[in-house]
Amino acid sequence: MAKTKELSKDTRKRIVDLHQTGKSESTIGKQLGVKKSTVGAIIRKWKTYKTTDNLPRSGAPRKISSRGVKMIMRTVSKNPRTTWGDLVNDLQRAGTTVTKVTISNTLQRQGIKSFSARRVPLLKPVHVQARLKFAREHMDDTAEDWENVMWPDETKVELLGINSTRRVWRKKNTELHPKNTIPTVKHGGGNIMLLGCFSAKGTGRLIRVKERMNGAMYREILGQNLLPSVKALKMKRGWVFQHDSDPKHTARATKEWLRKKHLKVLEWPSQSPDLNPIENLWRELKVRVARRQPQNITALEMICMEEWAKIPATVCANLVKTYSNHLTSVIANKGYVTKY
Repeated sequence: MAKTKELSKDTRKRIVDLHQTGKSESTIGKQLGVKKSTVGAIIRKWKTYKTTDNLPRSGAPRKISSRGVKMIMRTVSKNPRTTWGDLVNDLQRAGTTVTKVTISNTLQRQGIKSFSARRVPLLKPVHVQARLKFAREHMDDTAEDWENVMWPDETKVELLGINSTRRVWRKKNTELHPKNTIPTVKHGGGNIMLLGCFSAKGTGRLIRVKERMNGAMYREILGQNLLPSVKALKMKRGWVFQHDSDPKHTARATKEWLRKKHLKVLEWPSQSPDLNPIENLWRELKVRVARRQPQNITALEMICMEEWAKIPATVCANLVKTYSNHLTSVIANKGYVTKY
């Protein structure tokens, strides 16, 4: 059956006006060329709702009842890794047959969407408590206190780097256009390990670590790169050195070296890379390097050095200035990994 054309607002208004003058539905229909049943429907709507405009439609009834929605929400809240298939089966056992799309739409209406789970360090209860203890003990530290900290760390930079996961906007069937592809290298493109440091005053020296680092190499790097960086950045007397609980950092020989150099070390909770603001700088560096698209390891190393030196001191200062946000987030997240 063909869909009838909807009456204009003017026609509906005239039907009401003629009705108010006392004319019958048949007379109005003949005068305006509209079916009597349509005239009656317009008049009834006007009497009931005091309007002839289209009313909001309820649409098709939900396939999942409010009880079923609550069951789904309880399930995903208790176990966020629950699959769509599991939810379909749960509802089917409860007497409701739906598709994965229906479940996805239902969850989206509740503000729940599916995302890739972030990979984070494994935190045991002892780690969580240590992180909370660190955050609470340092919550009252001033911005000036954090400005006197030197933050070192290591990172791996891939030759293809961020490009390897970049998304592109494209039309259908253009996936193989050179602009829409990411070049890969057989057996991987290679990578380099870097060790760098920074403070509120800027970036320190950045070096490439070409072999597996042990305690002796770590101490040599500290002597040849960390201490000169402290001097170049004009750190205040009594500056504090931060490093994590890696075995080469906590080795007896390393502790003795630090003691002889009269370095004050910041006590650091294990499994806490998110508490080190240098992670933000590594991200900044990798974005900058990816833009330049190095084609080999030699170029990768050179570009890393150049881009590290270009990072403005203001970026470093801002990371340190807002460091208390890290601590607040740790406490708010009950000791677990934060977004920083």
